[in-house]
Amino acid sequence: MSAFVEVREGDGPLILAFPHVGTHVPAPVFARLNPLGQTLADTDWWVDRLYDGLAPAATTVRMDVHRYVIDVNRNPDGASLYPGQNTTGLCPLVDFEGNEIWRTGEEPSDDEIAERIATWHAPYHAALRAQIARVRDRHGVAILYDCHSIRSTLPFLFDGTLPDLNIGTADGRSCAAAIQSAVVEEAAGATGFSHVANGRFKGGWTTRTHGRPDARCHAVQMELAQSTYLADERVPFPYDTARADRLRPVLARILDRLDRLARDGSLRQGVS
Repeated sequence: MSAFVEVREGDGPLILAFPHVGTHVPAPVFARLNPLGQTLADTDWWVDRLYDGLAPAATTVRMDVHRYVIDVNRNPDGASLYPGQNTTGLCPLVDFEGNEIWRTGEEPSDDEIAERIATWHAPYHAALRAQIARVRDRHGVAILYDCHSIRSTLPFLFDGTLPDLNIGTADGRSCAAAIQSAVVEEAAGATGFSHVANGRFKGGWTTRTHGRPDARCHAVQMELAQSTYLADERVPFPYDTARADRLRPVLARILDRLDRLARDGSLRQGVS
């Protein structure tokens, strides 16, 4: 197991994944990033703090290495998750605004990318698989909830302003219909927050790979607009306690609903 994958085992049926909250960049790699890249602007700022304590029985799996080193929510073969649309890659060359993040000539080579996959990407997903198996053995089912956030306005990636709560289930393939319906219903009932299911964000590599309803593992990605809990979506990306305190009960209700679904027996179908 990589030292940069942090696992905290819980005794409940939920697994919360945090692939993009880490800010560790090895010093030799950090020196190769240009000044813009060194701001690490595309971090999922404070998402682990936002969810802290909302599902006490859940298992958490966190990657501490920054996505500019390697993005563990991207296909390891480099194929785009959104063909024909702007996005960032496995080892990103540009940020979410389309700006270059590496010093000229310092971009990662193919050999480096292969090494980073082996060192960080593979162990992260091995940890997820191990926890899914453990949780499923205990409860008969596992629900993987992938925790993300992004700036609410990014013309390079999408038009206009992003909804507050962006639910991704690979167009319904990564989880049972009851799970998607539950998350959508809770989001729709959240006063003051907008939502969409399978809009610009349909779930990344994690959701699409580990979400296997036939094997009793269900996966959902939640991409939050950072305007819902940050005071400013610019450096230094300050956490806004008042905004977060309005959002946290919404997230708590979603997680509680999923926990109850997992425990009531209705999802214990399929083959392992």
